[in-house]
Amino acid sequence: MQPHWRRWHGALEHALSGLLIFALPCAMLVLSVLALQTWAPRYAHDAPLRLPMHVLEDSDAQLTAETARTALEHQPQVLLRDTHLAEAPFWFSFSVPPPGLDSPSVVEFPSRHLVRLACWGGRQLDSLGEADRVHQQGRLFDSQAGFGLRLQDLAPGMQVLCQAQLIGPGRLTVQQWDERALRTATRAFERNAGLLEGGIVLLALFVFITALINRNSTYVLFAVWLLINLRMGALSAGWDVQWLGHNVPVDWLIQGRPITLALLYVVTFVLFRSLFREELPKVGFQPLLNLTQWSCALMLVLSVALPYAQFLPLIWLFTAVGSLVLVFFLVRIVVITHSTVAAWYGASIGVTLLASGYEVVAAAFGLQTWIGSVNSVTAALSSSLLATMAIAAQMRQEHRQRVQAQTELEHTYNVIPLGLFTLDPQGHFIAANPALQAALGPAVLVPGRDHWDHYFDDTPWQRLLHSLNAQPVAEFEVRGRTDDPQLSQGRRFLVKASRAGGRIEGSLQDVTERALATERLQFLANHDPLTQVLNRNGVQAELERALQPAGPGQDQALALAYLDLDRFKLINDMFGHSAGDEVLRQVCSRVDEVLQGGMHLGRVGGDEFVILMPNTHLANATLICQDIVNSLGNRPYRVGDLSFQVHGSVGLIEVVRGSSAKDAVSTADRACREAKKKRGSHLVVFERDSCVFQEHEAEIRLAGLLSGSDEIEGLYLEMQPIMSLKEPHHSLNFEVLLRMRDPDGQEVPTTRLITAAENSGRMGVIDRWVLRQTLAWMREQHGKLKHTRFICMNLSGASLNDERFVQDVVRMLEQYADVAPRLCLEITESVALHDLENTRRFIAQVHGFGAKVALDDFGAGYTSFSYLKELRGDLLKIDGGFIVNMNEHPANVAIVEAIVGLARNLGMKTIAEWAEDSATVQTLAEIGVDYVQGFAIARSQPPERLLRMRSSADFVADADLLHYLLLQAWPAPSLFSDPKPGQSTH
Repeated sequence: MQPHWRRWHGALEHALSGLLIFALPCAMLVLSVLALQTWAPRYAHDAPLRLPMHVLEDSDAQLTAETARTALEHQPQVLLRDTHLAEAPFWFSFSVPPPGLDSPSVVEFPSRHLVRLACWGGRQLDSLGEADRVHQQGRLFDSQAGFGLRLQDLAPGMQVLCQAQLIGPGRLTVQQWDERALRTATRAFERNAGLLEGGIVLLALFVFITALINRNSTYVLFAVWLLINLRMGALSAGWDVQWLGHNVPVDWLIQGRPITLALLYVVTFVLFRSLFREELPKVGFQPLLNLTQWSCALMLVLSVALPYAQFLPLIWLFTAVGSLVLVFFLVRIVVITHSTVAAWYGASIGVTLLASGYEVVAAAFGLQTWIGSVNSVTAALSSSLLATMAIAAQMRQEHRQRVQAQTELEHTYNVIPLGLFTLDPQGHFIAANPALQAALGPAVLVPGRDHWDHYFDDTPWQRLLHSLNAQPVAEFEVRGRTDDPQLSQGRRFLVKASRAGGRIEGSLQDVTERALATERLQFLANHDPLTQVLNRNGVQAELERALQPAGPGQDQALALAYLDLDRFKLINDMFGHSAGDEVLRQVCSRVDEVLQGGMHLGRVGGDEFVILMPNTHLANATLICQDIVNSLGNRPYRVGDLSFQVHGSVGLIEVVRGSSAKDAVSTADRACREAKKKRGSHLVVFERDSCVFQEHEAEIRLAGLLSGSDEIEGLYLEMQPIMSLKEPHHSLNFEVLLRMRDPDGQEVPTTRLITAAENSGRMGVIDRWVLRQTLAWMREQHGKLKHTRFICMNLSGASLNDERFVQDVVRMLEQYADVAPRLCLEITESVALHDLENTRRFIAQVHGFGAKVALDDFGAGYTSFSYLKELRGDLLKIDGGFIVNMNEHPANVAIVEAIVGLARNLGMKTIAEWAEDSATVQTLAEIGVDYVQGFAIARSQPPERLLRMRSSADFVADADLLHYLLLQAWPAPSLFSDPKPGQSTH
């Protein structure tokens, strides 16, 4: 029985719905049409009779009632009078008609533009009354759109004289009414006005409320358009003198009419653009639309600035052109987009255009108008109804779009591979799409297993709430719980969540593969892919972290070791890189076995490693490094069938926290190089207070000082005499030597200075400074250097390999060309032969300025003597290693003698360095060396002391050497002797 009653209940529900939704509205529509066609009208009345009248214009307002009545007698009779926008008063007269049969007669002057009226009657011109839009007196009264005159007790045929003033395109007629019929017509007029005003105001209010609810500015514009259209209907019907049953002040009424016309023009255009903002870009003709928009602003300004009579022709013209523009765009929209909204809106504009157009034509050309109150109401209501249909069509279109978008969104929600979810304020899943259920499991919406914390343990629900309280959108990565294998099994997800009202909505994306790849990239950013130990970046980061000053109570100890495998390159060259790679992996494995917790191994080169040992004192670090050395070399490395024996050298240092990571590694590297030089032991330890450690730290500080600025402070020059063994008392030659004092005034060892300059890349700057200072000093002391044949200056290999430096040398020689012939530039033999062609070109350029070139440290290199003939040098400086204690080593004497003979055959002079005693100088003289330099002659001297001597022999202090020099008979001047009188030195 229950299903049976359910069917009957459903049938009754459908029947009631059909009756109320379909049948009843159709019946009411049919009944309304039947009533309009067949039933008697509620306000039926007889039509009025139009009376003839005499009309006289009074443009200057100079006529009186007497003169006007006399003048009117000569005017022809007419049935109507159009003002053609004239606002000056005019006179008219008519005869009182016979009275009606049923009720007294009245006369109506039905013009909505009539603003003032005064009437007189009889021979004495007795006042019949005065009226305006505020007050009426006498026999005059308000009547529909104009005024009425009661004729009761006036004799038929009596002349009535009136003075009228109209504003706008007024038309005045005199109509005779039966008083009862006029009363009925007035009630019909007021009913139609109330119908138009009430209907459109109610419609506008409905649309405005709809706009507020939907937050749609287009509906607000439409509500405004309905109200402006209502005022236009009231203006056409003649009852715009009131608003919602209240009289409008006359001043407001006069000024409001042009503003109403302008507002209708503007609102119609703005509503049009708002309705079709998506279609208009497809139509084109944007400049035409922009021009029409500017005309809206112009109309608003003119409606306030111009009188009504001058403004009306302009608004008629602009309305006609603007309507044609809108119709043009509407036709294109309908053709292009097939928009029903455009069709309905076009029909609404068409009705408004036809009604307004006819009224304009009728007013302009004096045609008999058919627009009374009923037709005006019909036009306004029809236009509003059609515009409402356009809005309804747009609402329907938007509704369809929303439904379609909702359908597509629901489809996307179900098929998107991204997990979407909704959480309640307690953290329970209340919505989840299939992708989320696939990621977290099908039970995600099952009570008891639907809480956030059930699936994620590293980001609990409270943490998610805290994130959303701190920012509107939270984005973070979470890990699935690993304690339940049926869930996400530790996978990683990217979560994006935001608040939506009282709920939380978000997405969940499986990023496990991407997270693993990112971690791998992060690992490779700081680790060596071959050995899996730290790479250079990782070592740098860990070392900088370890070098930070330790906190109170923390261990300050820090040790750093530098490991270099000995002759590892042979394995790669003989057995290939694959064997070498395997050996490197085994080396790292052995080192890791020795290291303790917190220590780090890093690979910084092909076979070079750094070992960082924080919180480790040097004694313990020494034991660990010795174990590493023993572990690396005590047993062979096996790669397949091959077996290799590999040893390593380790340099260990104690690092002070707060120092530079670069300096620490550099010092450890130097200790490692010292270990490679030692025989037997493969470990060298630099204690913090050791002299070697201090020396290296001093070099590092000096390198920083040299790199601090372009101008290097503390540099100065000294000069060491070079004595001629052919004419020692007739020449003053010397070598320029670089010296430096630190900021504290202490002398900086030259070896340290050169090493620091080369390490910091500042050797070229220093060489430029020395050359410039030397040339400038030579020019300044030119008159005191009469016995100077040459001044030597050493150039470093780094500078000579810099093409820019070579160019700077040429420019300075050109600048100091007057003293350049006395300059002799020393080039180290190994540097000279490194790039033979560049060296040959440089020597040619130097010779071009008359300067000389010496090959320094000759005999210490590995080059063949055959290259010597390719270099057109002037001097050979024999390496001091052959000169020191040469009398004790006959082989050195023989080598020096051979070099002297070679130089003589090549046309070059020789200089012997490091001559430290008289016996060595005498041996060098006997061999035939041309010049000698060393402590036996003099140490380096300040330039001012050098200038006080006449020859290099004047510096000799050794008695034996002085006696030897006095006993020898010296030959004539050599190649580098002083020039003859009058001979140029250039």
